[in-house]
Amino acid sequence: MNPQELKRILESGLLSFPLTDFNSDLSFNPGRYTERLEWLMPYGASALFAAGGTGEFFSLEPGEYSAVVKTAIDTCRDRMPIIAGAGGGTTLAIKYAQEAERLGAQGILLLPHYLTEASQEGLVAHVEAVCRSVKFGVTVYNRAGCRLTPESLKKLADRCPNLVGFKDGIGDIEAMVAIRQQLGDRFAYLGGLPTAEVFAGAYKAMGVPVYSSAVFNFIPRTAIEFYNAHAANDTETTNRIIRDFFLPYLEIRNRTQGYAVSIVKAGATIVGHSAGPVRPPLSDLKAAEMEELRALIQKLGPQ
Repeated sequence: MNPQELKRILESGLLSFPLTDFNSDLSFNPGRYTERLEWLMPYGASALFAAGGTGEFFSLEPGEYSAVVKTAIDTCRDRMPIIAGAGGGTTLAIKYAQEAERLGAQGILLLPHYLTEASQEGLVAHVEAVCRSVKFGVTVYNRAGCRLTPESLKKLADRCPNLVGFKDGIGDIEAMVAIRQQLGDRFAYLGGLPTAEVFAGAYKAMGVPVYSSAVFNFIPRTAIEFYNAHAANDTETTNRIIRDFFLPYLEIRNRTQGYAVSIVKAGATIVGHSAGPVRPPLSDLKAAEMEELRALIQKLGPQ
């Protein structure tokens, strides 16, 4: 798949990040991961991000990363595009990107480099180096320590033809409008704030109609229902689902740092598709919180 083909896929529908399955000893469970992908594929997402943020990329060592991405590619081959996460310092991010390309992924999502702040000059050099190390398409995740200005993105757009996607996880409206206005249709633009459905309407108004859904991991029918209503401007449906599910869901999620991933794993367990525990430094939901989440999911009906 060439970068422009990937761009068209990124713009075409709902995206999601499958959870990474761990055993009770926190080792990767490829069999259960395969079952998860087989379960999710028929629901109709346009692409899946293997070893992404919700897939706990930050906790995987390189050998595990290869196993996760290979399992996803082998399972979804010719049925679902797989975009692999990549991140860390520039040298390591290049190695992840090249490994994903070698394994047959359709592209990468370049996650933030973590920990240290960086100048715009440094961020441009980092993203450019990763893009130049591969031939397939790259989407950059604008989040945490990687906050790119419109001017920096213009430089990258000119220098890196395979940089085809921009995913925003910051929520700075002024910056997002400026980026969208200055870069036009050069990129596929994705909403990437945690629990993106809550922000989907606002992002669509800014020219960013597509987003990635974490809740697709445990309520895929509802996630697709919401996305289809969002795409059709059916605000009666989206408002109902936000009011009845997402707002109380956020109240649980916001209680503890890191719950944006933990609550998704909890939801998968509740619906009978457990991905095992989260890895430290994340922590799992408490028993009472699990019951609160269970009651919310049950109100949605069968998934």
